[in-house]
Amino acid sequence: MMRTFPVALMLVAVLLIQPGSADASEKSKRKKRPAASTQVNKARASKPAVPTRIVRAHPAVRDGQAEARLIEIYRLIGQARGREALARAEALVHDHPNFQLAQLVYGDLLSAQTRPVRALGDVPPEAAQTGSAMLAELREESQVRMRALRERPPPGTLPSQFLALSPRSRHAIAVDASRSRLYLFENSTTGLRLVADYYISVGKLGIEKAAEGDQRTPLGVYFITSNLDPKSLKDFYGVGALPINYPNPYDARRGKTGSGIWLHGTPPGQFSRAPKATDGCVVLANPDLERIISTVEVRTTPVVIASQLQWVPPQTAMASSYRFEDALQAWRNAKSSGDLNRTLSFYTADFNSYGKTLAQWTPTLRSELDRSGGRGIQLKDLSYLRWTDSADTMVVTFGEVAEGARSGQTKRQYWVRQGQQWKIFFEGVIG
Repeated sequence: MMRTFPVALMLVAVLLIQPGSADASEKSKRKKRPAASTQVNKARASKPAVPTRIVRAHPAVRDGQAEARLIEIYRLIGQARGREALARAEALVHDHPNFQLAQLVYGDLLSAQTRPVRALGDVPPEAAQTGSAMLAELREESQVRMRALRERPPPGTLPSQFLALSPRSRHAIAVDASRSRLYLFENSTTGLRLVADYYISVGKLGIEKAAEGDQRTPLGVYFITSNLDPKSLKDFYGVGALPINYPNPYDARRGKTGSGIWLHGTPPGQFSRAPKATDGCVVLANPDLERIISTVEVRTTPVVIASQLQWVPPQTAMASSYRFEDALQAWRNAKSSGDLNRTLSFYTADFNSYGKTLAQWTPTLRSELDRSGGRGIQLKDLSYLRWTDSADTMVVTFGEVAEGARSGQTKRQYWVRQGQQWKIFFEGVIG
C-alpha cells in the first residue's frame, strides 16, 4: 500500500468528478522544449517504486486517447486507487514518452510512495528552480484541460456564430481560446453535431492578432485554404498543417497585418505545448491533428476562433438572423431586377473587392447585370456565419446561378450592420 498520497492530485481529481464533469471515456515557431522527464523526473530516478502491473494500451494511437487516459488517472487518484493510477500512468508515459504533463503526474505518483506531494509537479528544490518555467506551463496546461472537460457545452447547443451551413461544408471547427479547446463538428441533414474536441495552444501573447509578429492568435471567422504536405514542412510543424485565410477581408478592413496562421502539429519530441506557446498559430497534438486533417475539407470548412464561445440552441441563433436574411433577399431581388443603382445601394462607401474600390468594381457589377439579361438569380448552397465584436458582421458564401443556367460562380460576401441596415463591404469570387 502506498504510504502517502498525492494530495495535490487528489484535489485535481475531486474537481474532475464533481457533477457535470465529462465521462472518463469521452474524447474530450518556437524552439523545441526538452521533455519533462529530462528536467523533472530525472530528480526522481532513485525513488523506490511499488511493483505494479503495467496496463498496456492498444498500439494504435487515436485522437484524444492520451488525454482521456490522463483524465482516467486523475479519477483513479480521486477514488484512492493509487496502485491502479500508478500502473496506468506508467503505461501512458511508456506509450507517449513525449507527453510532458503525463510524465509530471507519473513522477508525482512515484514520489507519493515515500513522501507527501504538496503540489502538482512537486520536485526537489534544485529541479524546480531549473525547470520553473516548464513546471508553470505544465500546471497551467493541466488546469485548462480540466476546466474544458468539466465545463462541457450544453447538449444540443452550438457556437452562436454558426447560423446556416451549406451541405457542401461537411465539417466545421470552433476554437475557444479561453479553454484552449478546439471543437470539431460534422454537418449532416439534421444540422451540426459535435463529434470531438481537443486541447490546443495559441499565441504566446494571447489572442486578438493585429500586426505581423505580435505573437497573437487572430479572432474571427476563417476558412481552411489548403492542406500542406508534411514532407514539405520542418519537423517543427509535426504531422502537417492547415493554413487559414488570415487576414480575411474584415481583418484587412481594420488594418490588421500578418500571415501564415496555421493549424499544425508539434515536433516529434513534444506531445503538446503550453496553452500560450505559439507565434499565433493554433497547435494540436499530432494524433489530434491527424484526425482533423483526415476529416475536414479544404476551402469549405469554416474555422471560428473566439476568445470564448457562446453556446446557444440552434433555434436561438437562427432567430437572431431574420433581419439579415431579409436584407440578403432584398439584395438578391435588386440584382435580379438588373437595376444597377438599386443594387449598388446595398454596398458601403468603403467597399473593397481584392483591392478595388466601389467605383473601380462597379463595371464588374454592371457586366454581371448585363450578362444576366434581367433573369432572376438564385443563391445555391448558402452559408452564413456571424461575427460580432466592435461591429456586427456576416460572412456569406453561396453559388450565384442565373435562372435557366446550370452553374454559376461561387462568391463570398462580408456584410456589416450599420444602424438598422445591413451593407456589403466585400464581395469576391472564390470559385
